[in-house]
Amino acid sequence: MSNLGNSLFNHLLINLSFIFAKPTGISTYAINLFPHLQPLDPTLLTAQTFRDYRCYPVPPNLTPAQGSKGHFRRLLWTQWQLPEIYKKLNSSLIFSPVPEAPLYAGCRSVVMVHDLIPLRFPKRFSPLTPYFRYYIPQVLAQAEHIICNSSSTAQDIIDFFHIPEDKITPIHLAYDVNHFRFLDIPRSNYFLYIGRQDPYKNIARLIDAFATLPSCRDNELWIAGSGDKRYTPVLMAQVEQLGIKNQVKFLDYVSYEELPTLINQAIALVFPSLWEGFGLPVLEAMACGTPVITSNLSSLPEVAGDAALLVNPYNVGEIAEAMQAVVMDSGLRSRLRQASLARASQFSWTKTGQATAQVLQRYL
Repeated sequence: MSNLGNSLFNHLLINLSFIFAKPTGISTYAINLFPHLQPLDPTLLTAQTFRDYRCYPVPPNLTPAQGSKGHFRRLLWTQWQLPEIYKKLNSSLIFSPVPEAPLYAGCRSVVMVHDLIPLRFPKRFSPLTPYFRYYIPQVLAQAEHIICNSSSTAQDIIDFFHIPEDKITPIHLAYDVNHFRFLDIPRSNYFLYIGRQDPYKNIARLIDAFATLPSCRDNELWIAGSGDKRYTPVLMAQVEQLGIKNQVKFLDYVSYEELPTLINQAIALVFPSLWEGFGLPVLEAMACGTPVITSNLSSLPEVAGDAALLVNPYNVGEIAEAMQAVVMDSGLRSRLRQASLARASQFSWTKTGQATAQVLQRYL
């Protein structure tokens, strides 16, 4: 880890305390974003080593890998240790890629909001409910500015927290153009879902839709994403009850390295989520030229544009009809492939990073 040198003024701190070895959406965002903020000469608050950056070490047990304990420890660290670091390094601004910042500590911050799904789909006794209901509104009220990942999320921030629109800047996410790309390899016979298995992800309706396909016995449904003891057994029982155990595969977590091949070989990515702040799997699949079937709600039409089949995620018949159309119509698959590649080319981490740097520069 590089040292801090003798600089008296480390103006910008980037809080990377939540990053861990198996990145999902938020960690993927942060890891791809901060290299484009290097012109601002930031100091990274991180438990990992990033060469060519000024880094300040933080405890390694503050991440989602430690579950709710890691989350709680990070909140305590944010409230009590981060202000001390801020003062010690003579900082003038914290940028947090998650909506977390010290409260009532005199620390100026710009924070990123990815979604407000725990408020849209609250879970009884979930610690995320009070976190989103009481902590995040205070963070956003005290922040100098708020960045979010879509116009849909911006509207949620306004609706739930009554934050003025001029305090919010939507900046779309992106994908690694060297990683997610069209591969000239044979296609296989599976539909693919990528993501968590929470109920709002709507996998139960996806399974029901797949089971109704006339071509069901000739195709498969692959569900990629870390298993969850609260939800995965229920989904597996549903598959068993529908008699399609041989056609549905639960792949668990798929490494970043494996994803491009997995996506490229799929008939289509089916992502019928009931709500998304952005929906990275949709963009990554489009970048591979893989046909996409996704929801007509929240940010997903904003990301997919006219390059995907948009369906009502509450309507099993609509999901099934779109899946069957992709199976049967080679012309449709070809059109979606070309449209997806064109649409994905409009997104890049360079654009995301430059837009983010412009916002941060205003407050340095």
